[in-house]
Amino acid sequence: MDISRARVAVAAGFLTQGLILLSLTTRLPEFTDKWDLSDATLSLILLMMILLAGAGSVAAEALAKRRDSASLLRAGLVVVAIGVPVLCTAQSAAMFVAGIGVYGFGLGVVDATTNMQAVALEHRYDRPILPSFHGAWTLGGVIGASVTLATTDLPLAATAAVAVIPLAVAFGPLLPRDHGPTELATQVAVPWRPILLVGLGMVLFYMVDTAVQTWGPLFLDHTFATPERYVALAALPYLLASGLVRMAGDGIVARYGAVPVLRVGALMGAAALAVVVFSPTWQVAVVGFTVLGAGVAVVAPLSFSAAAKIAGGEGFDPAVRQARVDAVIARFNQFNYVGALLGSVLTGLVGSGSLRIGFAVPMILVLGIIPLAPAFAAKVGVGAPRPSAS
Repeated sequence: MDISRARVAVAAGFLTQGLILLSLTTRLPEFTDKWDLSDATLSLILLMMILLAGAGSVAAEALAKRRDSASLLRAGLVVVAIGVPVLCTAQSAAMFVAGIGVYGFGLGVVDATTNMQAVALEHRYDRPILPSFHGAWTLGGVIGASVTLATTDLPLAATAAVAVIPLAVAFGPLLPRDHGPTELATQVAVPWRPILLVGLGMVLFYMVDTAVQTWGPLFLDHTFATPERYVALAALPYLLASGLVRMAGDGIVARYGAVPVLRVGALMGAAALAVVVFSPTWQVAVVGFTVLGAGVAVVAPLSFSAAAKIAGGEGFDPAVRQARVDAVIARFNQFNYVGALLGSVLTGLVGSGSLRIGFAVPMILVLGIIPLAPAFAAKVGVGAPRPSAS
């Protein structure tokens, strides 16, 4: 098949993820008002959603042994398209929570399978293309936040209309099967220790990223007398800055190297969050969120690239190499949800009295990327796969 068409279709899947998520999180102040949710209650609901997303990701990994990731991605997109209108048009709190649960499970399936598709396509192209897929996610988030800004005066139920997007993407020309034998992946020794160090870096990124997207709008709404139509500005400039840096990220990393880029980014991130925590006005807080987006933008793409590089090794048969990469990427996605738990749940619980305190948590923890940065430049492993009996 034409892999360029598949690349566009998979990028559309990433874009849909960002668009739907930001369309919902930038409406959280309205959802909390409608259902009279406290920050602590909302944290528990988000915990449920993230746990179900993790379950969806695990289910996708297990089912991928028998079904190709294209079919699973289509199924996940349909589940998302069901959950979104349920939670947006719910007539009771129980129905709202049920819709969140359905959406969360579908989100996990889509999250895992888009990355499976992206890695398979990267293998076909034989050059790095994962950053562009993450850029598509960011573009989707910008569109989602922009839609909220443009439709603030419309009823909350109107947000359900975004459900047509995942349905449309589900019919796209996705890559029909994963590359590399699944059975071989279970027989290959993978260097998990250095990959775990990279995974910890990704945890810290998603902690920050999820905190901004989930609690940023509520921070502006609860901490200041921010006009309702502007609460989405907590996420929109953050995403714009992140997208711009990601587009230039390949050149920046090639020139300066991953380690200094990550360390400078972590320092920028901590300083930006300090601006948010101590901001005297909502406009200053928006500036802090914007600088934060630029600082941490390349952590996720570099995480996936580093994990794939470490897993791939040198001196392996191409099929074995791809099996190693597939085995890692299928599991590596779980670091996403650990970070999401820290970002959405811990930030909300710690900040239940004041979200300034809540955002102080990622302000400190993001500095953990500094000592982890050398792991992103780890050398490719050399050797041969162990026999399955060893």
